[in-house]
Amino acid sequence: MGTNINLSLSTTFTSFIISQILFHFVSPWFSVKVSPGVHSLSFEKKIEWNSRIVSTCHSLVVGILGLYIFLFDEATIADPLWGYSAIGIMNIGIASGYLISDLLIIILYWKVIGDKSFIIHHCAAIYAYFFVLVYGVLIYIANFRLLAELSSPFVNQRWFFETLKYPKFSKANVINGVLMTVVFSIVRIAAIPPFYGFMCSVYGTEPYLRLGFLIQFTWISTCVVLDVLNVMWMIKISKGCIKVISLIRQEKAKKSLQNGKLE
Repeated sequence: MGTNINLSLSTTFTSFIISQILFHFVSPWFSVKVSPGVHSLSFEKKIEWNSRIVSTCHSLVVGILGLYIFLFDEATIADPLWGYSAIGIMNIGIASGYLISDLLIIILYWKVIGDKSFIIHHCAAIYAYFFVLVYGVLIYIANFRLLAELSSPFVNQRWFFETLKYPKFSKANVINGVLMTVVFSIVRIAAIPPFYGFMCSVYGTEPYLRLGFLIQFTWISTCVVLDVLNVMWMIKISKGCIKVISLIRQEKAKKSLQNGKLE
């Protein structure tokens, strides 16, 4: 237990510090070098830009590690409820440190990037990850949930394109929009039925009962809250995607009419 706590605390603390450094120092310097247009953004836009850069970095790290654990971590695959994995604990620690950092940034810059749904999301995730980090249980489950982060880079990239005033119908914007919708629907929505199917299959078993009521309740309740948010966000993304596709069709129809008149 002592080794587990030390690994959890050290990883979470390190992730928090790195996230703060990325937000306050690395992103402002790096973003201007890569995209000069960032320099002319308003203070409010720069705050959100830096926040999304950190979000993208975090998503790529925990998403890729989560995918590795999901596919190859034998100990947790064999026992999803109680199987122990040091890399699994580290990944949850990385996610927790980032979430605490982002929560602090949201509160400090509430007028700029404040969003109640993100507060709910972060608090629910941090609360659930606390039990994973302290008791070393549900490591496989927690890392499976982190696969949802694989959609965040595409969501953030969409915002970057909009902020830099990329044309809505530009090839890069359209491709990213399609990928965002597809990846989001796979890792956050399509994963819901098998996840709750698994939850039902282990309900009442000896390993499940050994978790105790508090961890059982936390597992179920936080997942329900997070998935309600995922469905709400998916509806928003789908509406945006349908709107863009509709506008593209209208533009094509106009061009074909103009070409017909010219002929």
